Parts: sequence; structure tokens; C-alpha cells
Amino acid sequence: MFMHNKRLQYTVRVARPNPGLANLLLEQFGGAQGELAAAGRYFTQALAEDDPGRKDLLMDIATEELSHLEIVGSIIVMLNKGAKGQLAEGVEEEGELYRAINGAGNDSHITSLLYGAGAPLTNSAGVPWSAAYIDTIGEPTADFRSNIAAEARAKIVYERLMNVTDDPGVKEALGFLMTREIAHQMSFEKALHAIQPNFPQGKLPGNPEFTNKYFNMSGEPNMRGPWNQGEEWEYVESPEPAVDGGDGTASVQLDAADYDVLEAMKLRTKSDPDANPITGVDLGSGLVQGKDA
Repeated sequence: MFMHNKRLQYTVRVARPNPGLANLLLEQFGGAQGELAAAGRYFTQALAEDDPGRKDLLMDIATEELSHLEIVGSIIVMLNKGAKGQLAEGVEEEGELYRAINGAGNDSHITSLLYGAGAPLTNSAGVPWSAAYIDTIGEPTADFRSNIAAEARAKIVYERLMNVTDDPGVKEALGFLMTREIAHQMSFEKALHAIQPNFPQGKLPGNPEFTNKYFNMSGEPNMRGPWNQGEEWEYVESPEPAVDGGDGTASVQLDAADYDVLEAMKLRTKSDPDANPITGVDLGSGLVQGKDA
């Protein structure tokens, strides 16, 4: 059961309207790294979680992300207040009104026109929110790593948004949201490492013949570091094809009927390497009619 408290988790104080900044903030409202995507990701994981501790953690954070969605949406609406009234009431001449909503930059004029200066579930480029942003796979040792990365990405977006505004109230609210991304990362890290072992993900350990090999697949210069050197690594400087010892080709076992049909198709579609047919390119060039190109 969800209960909505009409007061925000963090107070929103916007100094002045700014439709351009409002449009950029849509990244955290309906974008891939935004709060709705985070809430959907953690909520779906919580529903399927069998561990009571992780279930409670995921549901708590999913619900908080909805609170953050409300904060971001409220900031967007406040930043759009001026444009909303001007567009709805037409108090300026047409040209001045267009310049007023377009002068803010990016696609803020489109947001004002199509969505009435509200908070649509799109990103800052107007791309609609998609459930494809939710990458839950149903294995906690994989999902929690994805959650940690998602919180890290969201923190970076909040940092970038803070760098493009000098509105003290907006900056303060964004700083709170950014800080909560750090807190969530810490919780997810602790929950991940409360599962032992948690690497590799899932149940199967992997083939030991290939688990600790590093293949240099991009040639010189060969950069070395802890990601490919040390006692746990076998560094293969010049890897050969077919590391499994086979001949490196693809094959399939066919029954006689399938083999005969396949051979008939190959014969019917066989190329003639000695052919030099006249094609549309030749006709279009004029050369085949004896004309200059």
C-alpha cells in the first residue's frame, strides 16, 4: 500500500523561472538515468525478491525514488511557471511570446507548446520514457551491480545539472538528490557484499581454462596494469584463433535430407567468378553506349 504525503521530501525553492533549465531537468524526470527509471527498476526487483532484507531495502529505495521524482517534477513546473502563464493567456504579442519561450535554449519551447509548460515523461530531447530503461534480470548479484552503476550515473547527471544553474534553491535541492544517490550506492554495495560469494554472478563458476586469461586483441602498444597482470592473470600477447584447439570454423551436423536441399540451393545460387555482366551502373554511365562519362 502506498500513501502520499502532500509535502515534499525536500523543500523546493526556485528563485526565478527558467524554461531552459526546466527542460534539462527532464533528464532526471523521464530520462534513462532519471528517478522514474530508478523507481521502476527497484520496484520490480523488490516484487521478485525472496530475501526479506533485500526486499525491504529495494522497496524503501523504490519509494524514495518516487519522492525524488516528485521533487524533480516540482522544480520543473516551478521553473516553467512564467512560460505557462504567458503561453496560456497570450499576454504578449505573438513574436515576443515566441522569443520569450524560445530564448531559453534547447527544446524548452517545444516542452512549453506541447505540454503546457508541465513535466512530461520525456528526456530533455523530447524522447518518451521507456520501460527499456529498466534492466532488471532477476539475479541479485547482477541486479545490485547494475543498481550501483545506475546510482553512479544519476549522481553524475545531477552534478552536471548543478554546474549549469546559479539558482541557489535549485542547486540546493539538486545537491540533496545527488547526495541520496551516494547513500543508495552505499546501501546497494552493502547488500551485494552481504551475499557471499557474489562473484561470478549466478551459480556457474565459469571454465577455469579461460577465466583468468587476458587476450591482447588490439595490438601495440600493449598497456599493462592490474586489469591484465599479476599472479591471477595469464597474459596472452599474440592470441591465435580457435583457443579451444579446434579449427576455428563453424559447423553443424545435418541429416541427409537437409544436406541435399542445402547443396541444391548452393548450386542454384552459385556465383560465376569469370562473369562480367553489364549492369545498371554501366548503363547509367553512358560508356556502354559509347558516350563519355
